[in-house]
Amino acid sequence: MTSEPTRDPLTDPLLTPQNSALIVIDYQPSQLAAVSSMDHDLLTRNIVSVARLGKLYDLPIVLSTVNVVANNQPPTLTELREVLSDSEEIDRTQINSWEDVEFRRAVEATGRKKLIMTALWTEVCLAYPALDALRAGYEVFPVVDAVGGTSLEAHRAGLERIAKAGAQPISWVSLACELQRDWARVETVPGVVDIVLTSRLLAGV
Repeated sequence: MTSEPTRDPLTDPLLTPQNSALIVIDYQPSQLAAVSSMDHDLLTRNIVSVARLGKLYDLPIVLSTVNVVANNQPPTLTELREVLSDSEEIDRTQINSWEDVEFRRAVEATGRKKLIMTALWTEVCLAYPALDALRAGYEVFPVVDAVGGTSLEAHRAGLERIAKAGAQPISWVSLACELQRDWARVETVPGVVDIVLTSRLLAGV
């Protein structure tokens, strides 16, 4: 059994733990309440799995909320916040997070050009910063089954809009496999097996 030489993880055209960052935008109860493109419990489980993957592979993580301070909106979902307990919440008033200086600086500070992007809602809080990031020279990878829109049509339109602009849609399971890539990378095998199989797919959730 002969494998190709390991690719340079910094220049690899696919996602690696060394070339990508995870962006998590507006996973708040008020945002989730208006999602109708996907079951809320499944969406929550999927974004929590994405966050667990981000922690497992030690990705830089940018976490943002909207209107928590200015309008007394609730912060990040408890289940997600538990996983991202050491990530600072960057609160903002802008609908488009890319127009917030602190958010944009946090993304730039990761030093990564491949952005794994998740947000509620797909057609707004994902689409706007994704389009701006693409224009700024980033590669954008929206996790399609960990985001949700105010309708199925709005969700699909949001994804289609950013895909036409150059975004590369992925699923949370494909994200896990792309980051792992090789079962010979044994240090992360127990974690990814638990996140993808034991806790989710083989458990029927």
